[in-house]
Amino acid sequence: MSAWLNSLQAAMGQLDQSGLIRSLKIRESPNAPFVTLNGQEKLAFCSNDYLGLSYHPELIAALHEGSELYGTGSGASSLISGHTSVHAQLELRLAKTQANHIPNAGASYISTGFMANIAVITALSTLGNISIYSDALNHASIIDAIRLAKASHQATCYIYQHADYEQLSQLLRLDDNPLKLIVSDGVFSMDGDIVDLPQLLGIANQFDALLYIDDAHGFGVLGTQGHGILEHFNMKANNLIYMGTLGKSAGIAGAFVVASQEWIDWLIQKARPVIYSTAPPPNLAFALMKSIDLITSEEGAKRRKHLNRLIEYWSANAKFSKWRTIPSQTAIQPLLIGSNHEVLRVSQELSNANLWVPAIRPPTVPANTGRLRIALNVLHELDHLELLIHRLKEIE
Repeated sequence: MSAWLNSLQAAMGQLDQSGLIRSLKIRESPNAPFVTLNGQEKLAFCSNDYLGLSYHPELIAALHEGSELYGTGSGASSLISGHTSVHAQLELRLAKTQANHIPNAGASYISTGFMANIAVITALSTLGNISIYSDALNHASIIDAIRLAKASHQATCYIYQHADYEQLSQLLRLDDNPLKLIVSDGVFSMDGDIVDLPQLLGIANQFDALLYIDDAHGFGVLGTQGHGILEHFNMKANNLIYMGTLGKSAGIAGAFVVASQEWIDWLIQKARPVIYSTAPPPNLAFALMKSIDLITSEEGAKRRKHLNRLIEYWSANAKFSKWRTIPSQTAIQPLLIGSNHEVLRVSQELSNANLWVPAIRPPTVPANTGRLRIALNVLHELDHLELLIHRLKEIE
């Protein structure tokens, strides 16, 4: 064991020296805006619960009711212990959210967004030696899914620079492989920018490629009804596969894939996270139907309107002399600080003022782009943002 321990200690020492040690903080309360963290109350700007639904009384009641009706566990994979009626009902509701954009839409409810990306990309790679085109700033789960597809099914991967659609087109033009897959975040999780979906879909159509969109940070907040990026751009195509998550704006847990039904059928045959994972708890599925009701309701529209006011206020007032903001029309508002040690210092000074904004460092973001990822939440008020901006300017 000494060799293992020596390697472990050396690796941890290197992380510490580089300012890359991660640690867990114990939260003893619901999500933002005010949380109890290690016994202290702080104003938080780090939750992806953008619509503030995770402590909504109607969702709490629905979760309780779902537990009484269906219990708290699924027992096994849906292929083993049965696909419960409530899971099937939820999938119909989820498919309906994208039915105006994807013909013959079907849906699959999966335990996490990470597993959904693994499921889709690896299942598609079983169809042949596919070519995958991935934005350089795609989420880690997409990166790992592509690695698995390369290792297990000899997929070829091409990385294009972030939002560089000219480079993407050039790469596709040189590829005579008939099985091409373009993969992109809808809202990029660390920069907050929205993919140019009309242009990306146009490229996919030009080169007869399948387009897979991870809309983890768009579902619930983008679009008139909160249905996500496809509704936001009013796009419709039969070569789209859509993934949304249910633990962010939806306030509960899980993820879903919507595609033409034949693709959903293929996931059931070949997506290992679908086949071999215990199905998500049925009480969550029941509560998620209430979550969809809230997202699409008048209340949901009012929450999105308030969130947009917060975004506009931050964009207009977050001006700094040394640090750089990245333009974003979403609840994700990055503030680039630079070095790992510096962003840790700024985060700690905010914490000392009872403001919780974690430091984001490599490998989550590229080297030397350490940042604060300010996540806005409809439970924030304008004076909360004013307080944060004021304290940041004092620290700068």
